[in-house]
Amino acid sequence: MPASIREEEWFRQRDVLARFGELALKSDDLDEILHEACHLVGQALGTDIAKVMELQPDGTTLLIKAGVGWPSGIVGNVTVQANQTSSEGNALRTGTAVISEDIETEDRFEYAAFIRDAGIRALVNVIIIGAKDQPSYGILQVDSCKPRRFTEDDTKFLRSYANLIAAAVSRLRKIAEMREGEARLRVSEERYRALVTATSNVVYRMNPDWTEMQQLDGRGFLPDTAKPSKAWMLGYIHPDDQAQVMTSIQEAVWAKGIFALEHRVCRADGTVGWTHSRAVPLFDQQGEITEWFGAASDITELKRVEGALIEGEGRLRTLMEGIPLLVWRSGNEGKWTWASPQWLDYTGQRQEESRDWGWLQAVHPDDHAMARQAWHEAGKDGLLDVEFRVRRAADGTWRWHQTRSVPVRAVPGPGHPKGRILEWLGTTTDIEDLKHLQGQQGVLLAELQHRTRNLLAVVRNVARRSIDPSPGRNQYDARLAAMGRVQGFLARSSAWSVPLQELVNAELLAAGDGTSDRVIIDGPSVNLPGDGVQPMALALHELATNAVKYGAIAQPSGHLSVTWRLEGLGSTAQLVLEWRESGVAIPNGLPARQGYGTELITRALPYQLKAKTHLEFTLDGVRCTIALPAGTFRNEDGRT
Repeated sequence: MPASIREEEWFRQRDVLARFGELALKSDDLDEILHEACHLVGQALGTDIAKVMELQPDGTTLLIKAGVGWPSGIVGNVTVQANQTSSEGNALRTGTAVISEDIETEDRFEYAAFIRDAGIRALVNVIIIGAKDQPSYGILQVDSCKPRRFTEDDTKFLRSYANLIAAAVSRLRKIAEMREGEARLRVSEERYRALVTATSNVVYRMNPDWTEMQQLDGRGFLPDTAKPSKAWMLGYIHPDDQAQVMTSIQEAVWAKGIFALEHRVCRADGTVGWTHSRAVPLFDQQGEITEWFGAASDITELKRVEGALIEGEGRLRTLMEGIPLLVWRSGNEGKWTWASPQWLDYTGQRQEESRDWGWLQAVHPDDHAMARQAWHEAGKDGLLDVEFRVRRAADGTWRWHQTRSVPVRAVPGPGHPKGRILEWLGTTTDIEDLKHLQGQQGVLLAELQHRTRNLLAVVRNVARRSIDPSPGRNQYDARLAAMGRVQGFLARSSAWSVPLQELVNAELLAAGDGTSDRVIIDGPSVNLPGDGVQPMALALHELATNAVKYGAIAQPSGHLSVTWRLEGLGSTAQLVLEWRESGVAIPNGLPARQGYGTELITRALPYQLKAKTHLEFTLDGVRCTIALPAGTFRNEDGRT
């Protein structure tokens, strides 16, 4: 290349450096600087095509941030991967200029499709140095639509040019950081002023040795005539607490630590209140305290509530220690936090031994699993009710105890509609003597049932011998037999109840057929208590007898369905039994009169059990519904 041309290029490049340098120092618009950088560098090298690519946070992607000579949609949208197979990646990795004189013959790198689509044949990549925490800002790339040899002078120029871009980027970033810092400072100051203005506390500043005080703002309880001096401060603090406050201040000053103390104050209205004072020191570069910043919170009401809680706790403790029961307090899952003196005297445990699961050591080993399981279920049910044996220290005997507890709950809130469980308060009661009495009662009850069955047998035998054989005598005998079956059920039950399923099966079987495939019996597990099972047994006996003699069981085309269900909850719960016959042909029409069975169902059951009944003789068979109210039955979990 002739010397005159090289000199012309050299002067043009120096002119571009000067022009861009002036712009980089004056402009605060990064987009403007980068766009003009691409425009001027294209002029300097005579290509009119250039771009600046910004390295993204992932360290492997370059975004075309600015450019000239490119089709619409490229700048600001297209990215390039800076990997080992790209010329851009090699420039970032090596820090040197990477030149491709003709990409058609270049075998070192791969080029993005948009570069080939734009007709680029040659390019040079120069790294733009970044800040310390980001060594590379990105890449300056100058492109040419025809093969070109970039000289050493070109690369020196481009490195200088890239350094000017880096300096401009660094300057603008520092300006942005400074402005951002100023904005954060303004926000912080505004927040500080808002906090001090909004707080109900007294906010103050103190000099290093606490001899002078300046109240900043806030609505508190300091006297209006207060002066920023140590003498005033002592007048504000209750005389009985002044020595403690001054000692705590001196200790905080010596330790250069936080001052925090609760103490009494003389309030502006002449009354005595409580405050929680807390101050933190501020330090200079040498680590010396320059001032204290603090706040005083009025905790008078909190102290009043705290005193009331302590008083209430004392009353509760007195009550629990005075009642003749073994009383305790627990967290969740049965982890005791306190045991009453009654428990400690009874079991011989020390207070620390009973805490957590330690109380189980006083429970019979065979009952440990049962006790733990009961506590686990209590968390779901909100009630603990379990019986286990406890060792009495006085004589070493194991005695049965009933343990009951309900949780103490906080006020209901979001996520806790019933209120979060704070603790469990419970009692453990000696029921050993009661169990013995119940056992004796069971023996007496069994003897009574045995004698009742014998008496019914005698009555049946007398009736057979005294009454001439007739349908009426047979019905009377069958009803006495039904009553005897009920007594047999109760004699075998420890719960003084009879399962409804067994009662229905027994009456159908006694009547003549309870196993026919034309009979459906279905319903949940329900027990009838002893005082209500007798009338129900007689009602089922009458229905079953009628079905076997005339109805669904007697006729080959008939079907019988005996089902029951539970409806409602609590006091509105009821047990609904339905007797449904179908496929029955009544040759002589519906019965003309009501017999004993009809009166029993329609009148005796409503009177004795408060039941709602409906009995209907249809041309297709008998329909009967009996609804027993809550209290006359027990479902499968034992509740009435």
